[in-house]
Formats: sequence, structure tokens, C-alpha cells
Amino acid sequence: MKDLKKLRVPKWLTTLLIVGLLASGGYAIYNQVTAPNPREGRRRGKTVTVEQVNLPVTIAANGTVQPERSVNVSPKTSGKLKELLVKEGDRVEQGQILAYMDDSNFQGQFTQAKGQVASAQANLQRLLAGNRNQDIAQAQARVRDAEASVRRAEQTLRQNQQLFNTGAISQRELNNSLADRDSATALLAQNKQALSLQQVGSRPEEIAEARAQVTTAQGSLQTVQTQIADTVIRAPFSGVVTKKFADPGAFVTPTTSGSAVSSATSSSILSLASNNQIMANVAESNIAQIKLGQAVEIKVDAFPGKTFTGRVIQLATQSTTVQNVTSFEVKSSIADPAKLLRAGMSVDVEFKIGTLNDVLVIPTVAIVRQEGTSGVLVMTGEKGDSQGDRSTNRRSEFRPINTGVSVNDKTVVLSGLQVGDRVMLSFPPGERPQSRTPSVLPGLGGGGSRQR
Repeated sequence: MKDLKKLRVPKWLTTLLIVGLLASGGYAIYNQVTAPNPREGRRRGKTVTVEQVNLPVTIAANGTVQPERSVNVSPKTSGKLKELLVKEGDRVEQGQILAYMDDSNFQGQFTQAKGQVASAQANLQRLLAGNRNQDIAQAQARVRDAEASVRRAEQTLRQNQQLFNTGAISQRELNNSLADRDSATALLAQNKQALSLQQVGSRPEEIAEARAQVTTAQGSLQTVQTQIADTVIRAPFSGVVTKKFADPGAFVTPTTSGSAVSSATSSSILSLASNNQIMANVAESNIAQIKLGQAVEIKVDAFPGKTFTGRVIQLATQSTTVQNVTSFEVKSSIADPAKLLRAGMSVDVEFKIGTLNDVLVIPTVAIVRQEGTSGVLVMTGEKGDSQGDRSTNRRSEFRPINTGVSVNDKTVVLSGLQVGDRVMLSFPPGERPQSRTPSVLPGLGGGGSRQR
């Protein structure tokens, strides 16, 4: 320790070290600030050739993935969930059984209704078949017996009349004989009428009444059968089970079948969503160019580098305004055989509205303004390398142009340039004016809107 304390660094050496460090740092900073950027050097000298191409025109919009249909599945009548056959994420087909409700309350009603139908049908068949031969024969026997009684009563009456005339019997006995004859005659008439009814069969009114009773009984049976069938919950359309709200044993009640998934309550069994579609908001200025059936390209943030295709299937007739911006909802189909997309995903949509054939195009960044006129810097003199244009004799001149629609990073030139002209992407050294304001003239003929 004593030796270390005796070791002292001279002040001149310390000062020299500090000056050296400051000098090396300043030199490094100087190189960073003043050294030319090779990339900027290439950009300053780069030119492009005016081309004549077929330029596809698109309209870009933002949108989301949404299901075509989305409903909450619930029973038609309140009851206990007996069995659930699907889970969240399962894909189901239209008519597939999803769940069973407890139907024990309806089984007794079903048995009773079947008995009522059977009774009504038996009664109708009896009336249609008419009386049995045995019943008719029995009625005929009663008629014959009544006829015999009438004959005996008439014979007794005649005998008593003779006896009364001789004074052998009283008037009372004669009257009793007369009454017996009349009673026998009435019984005969009654039995004949009964025989006639047996032979004729049932009345049409009775048969009609019996038919009505059968119909009523069958209606009651169908009602119970429908209630039992409603305990079998089926998929109203093909789709994906997006949410489960109840488990077996839970008591569920009917809810609005067309309600949105987000408004579901525990009274529903599950929510079901159909195939996905794209819902995009298109600006009011571009909606006139969107047509049914137009091709669409869709890019999803969740799948970078992958492009989905589709077509326009519906245009909204009513606009929506959000923060003073008016737009129209446009629905598009989407080809997604692998079922990669999920409802709610954000997408970028490009509507293919047409193609501009044989048009002159230049990069949009090449357009400059000088003295209030839009134009480009055209390379004149000796031609150089297209990537660097290293010719020492190159010169540039400002040439006014008329522009049309801009698509992505290219702009259509209506006049002022020819195929093969070389346009500079930046000012050559020493030629930059006081101000440079790139501009894209929208629309055809000097006025319009940017499209993609």
C-alpha cells in the first residue's frame, strides 16, 4: 500500500491522455456527419425510364372478418338441458343434432293423446261399418214377437166384445182388452222402426261428427309430438359453435333466435356462426366504382404474406357516418378452405375495379413543382447507367406534364412524356431549387383521387 501511494502520475501525462481522447472522439463524429452516404449518392443519381404498361386499378379499404349469420341457439320451451353433443369450435352441418332437452313431461301426454286418437277412430269405423247381422236379426225377432202380441190382443178383444154383448163381462173388462190391443200395436210399430234403423245404418251427421272427433284427437297428438321433437335441438344452418352458455342439467328458457352472439345470456344453450365474410367500409367518393361480383383481394394481419380472394356480394344502400366521415358498408365473400380466419380479425381489402391499358407511368415520387407547375426532371445529353447515371455529361431539364390517376407508387402521365424518356427521381447536385413540393394530381385530366 505504501508503494502504491508513492506512485504518482505526472500532470502533463494526464493532460496528454485527455486531449487524445477528445481528438479521437471528434474525428469519429466528423466522419459520421460529413461522410457521404452511399445510399443517398445512388438515389441522387438514379433515373427511371417512362414505361407503357397495363395498369390494374384498385380501391383500398379497411374491414373486418364477420360471420354471414350468427344466432343464439335455445329451446322453444323452458326446460332442463339433458345432453349436449358439441363443444366450442366444433363445425356442424345444417340439421345436425346439437343437444337434447328433458322430454319426460311430454311422454304422459303423448300416451294419452294416442289413446284418444284410437278411441275416436274406432267409433268412426263402427259407424261406417253399420250394424251387425246379429243385431238386425234380433230386431226382426222383436218385430215378429210384437206382431204375435198384436194378434193375441185382437183375438181377445173380439171374444170379450161378444161376451160383453151377452152381458157375460163388464164394460171394464172390455176396455182392458181394447187397451191391451192398442199397446201391442204400438210396441209393434216401435220394433219395426228399430228394425228399419238397423237395416239403414248410421246417419251421415253421426259419421261427420265421428270424423271431426278423430281430427281433433289427431291434432292433440301432433301437438304433443311437436313438443317432443322440439326437445331435440338441431343446427339451423352449417357453421361453427362459437360459444357455449349451458351445461347438462342447467335450466334454460327460450330467447330470441335471431339475436347477436354478443347479446346472449345464460338462458341460451350455445351460439352458432356461419361461414365468414368480409365487411369493409368504402369511402363515399369511391362507392360508385364498386360493383357486385367484382374481384377482391384480402390481406390479414394475422397471416402476413398470404392473400385471400373473394367477390363483392352486397352493397349497403344506407351510408354510415363516423366522426364526420361518410362511408358505405360493402360485403365480400372470401375463399378460406382451410378455415384460417376468425371473426373479428382486421383485414385490408383491395377491390379490383378495372385496368388502364397501354398507359404511360412514372414513379409518383418523381413528380416535382416549379413555378406553380407540376412536372418531372428529364435526363438530357449522354445516357448513363440506369442505376447510377455516372455520365459526366448528364444534364436535366424540367418538363411540365399532365397526370392522371395514381395507383400504389405509380402515376399515369397523360401528356408531356414519351416512352423511353428518362426521369430523375431527385434533383442533381447543385440544381435543387429553394423549395420542392411533390404533388400527385388526382383524377383524369388533371383532377381526381388517389386509388390503389
